[in-house]
Amino acid sequence: MTPATMRGPAAALAAATPAGRDRYVDLLRVVSLGVVIAGHWLMAVPVTDAGGTARVTNVLALVPALAPATWLLQVMPVFFLVGGFAHATALTSIARRGGGYADFARSRTARLLRPTAVFVAIWLALALGAALAGQDHGLVRVALRTVVQPLWFLGVYLGLVALAPAMWRLHRRFGAAVPAALLAAAVVVDVLRFHGHPRVAMLNLLIVWAGVHQLGFLYADGTLQRGGRRLGLLLAGGGLTAVVLLTSAGPYPVSMVGVPGEAISNMSPPTAALAAHAVWLVGLVLLLREPATRLLRRARVWRAVVAANGLAMTAFLWHLSAAFVVLVTLGGLSAGAPGSAGWWATRPLWIGAAALVTAVLVLTFRRFDAARPTVITAGPGPRAAAGAALCTLGVLGVSAVGFGGLLEGRTATLLVVPVTAPVAVALVALGAGLLRAAPLSSPRRPEAAANGEIVGGRR
Repeated sequence: MTPATMRGPAAALAAATPAGRDRYVDLLRVVSLGVVIAGHWLMAVPVTDAGGTARVTNVLALVPALAPATWLLQVMPVFFLVGGFAHATALTSIARRGGGYADFARSRTARLLRPTAVFVAIWLALALGAALAGQDHGLVRVALRTVVQPLWFLGVYLGLVALAPAMWRLHRRFGAAVPAALLAAAVVVDVLRFHGHPRVAMLNLLIVWAGVHQLGFLYADGTLQRGGRRLGLLLAGGGLTAVVLLTSAGPYPVSMVGVPGEAISNMSPPTAALAAHAVWLVGLVLLLREPATRLLRRARVWRAVVAANGLAMTAFLWHLSAAFVVLVTLGGLSAGAPGSAGWWATRPLWIGAAALVTAVLVLTFRRFDAARPTVITAGPGPRAAAGAALCTLGVLGVSAVGFGGLLEGRTATLLVVPVTAPVAVALVALGAGLLRAAPLSSPRRPEAAANGEIVGGRR
């Protein structure tokens, strides 16, 4: 981000910020995506096996002592917390303007699917070209499979969009009992999983993230803030204690991200340990809220947050693509084995190079991440619900199968059904079409983007 850009649209948006806007939510969105991006860059290690085949592994598989660092670096729960807040704000705004389910689903999915569709289309074309040219092997195949893996989070997020109106109604009736019940259900699922019923583990993909998303509703209505520092300490201390106990005396690995070679992953599907980790992070978020809010009153800091919010999603989509560009052109930029002093000394160069290439990709593709005014109408939502569900399944399918082996009919299991990459892409396209075709009636005034979703340089 150049100084000129900072003085342009971002400065104008920052100056026009409503007095009642929760700036901390916007900061959390930027920081959570930024930490995920930096964590992916840091953990990616290129290796060559005995047969000379290139692949990319996780540094945690080579240096297990680094696993506790994921208790800070695994911040995806913070993004889902922010998502709950943003969806509560949007639902309230749409209801006030007379809109319905279709309006919410269409507006929430559109700003995610536009940049994602461009990303998927480009990588699908690259995969097809590589396959036809006979180059779909080695590091190329690794890239074709890896760059789309982070889309799992968008798939889950789209699923929560589809469920948000119903979950918001539950929140308004039962309040904190809803996330408490969901997080307790995650424990029950794990008990069943470890006692002869492994297939039920996939339920936690929805249960855990829905529970964290529901905590965002509690932030939106002020419940968490009213708890003050005492609640923050309780959640942070209780969550962290549970993480320590579950990973030391329980069956869960220390790492809060998946590690090659480990029998159990706390992330895929999520476990009760990850749920406890989410609780500790929410407590930390509450503890940092007051000093961060004071900092955000500074004009320069707020302008930076506004500018970064306009770039965050595009950067997330393309950051692994940038890493593979650096890997192909400059190698691993490593001077020594992973975890050694030489390796650590070259990490700033590696991350800096990946950030530079990402910046170029962001400048190229950020136009597709621009928020557009949403026309608020009053219409039924069954078709929109079906569209949102298909988009969820399709994006999860793309993440699971990747684009490597595109012409070989490679499959991956989506829930319990094997899917290929073309089928997954077709599900997304069909879902998007249903969303666009969802019946709507008399247009009214546009809806502004929800708090926590300053995107594409507009709000």
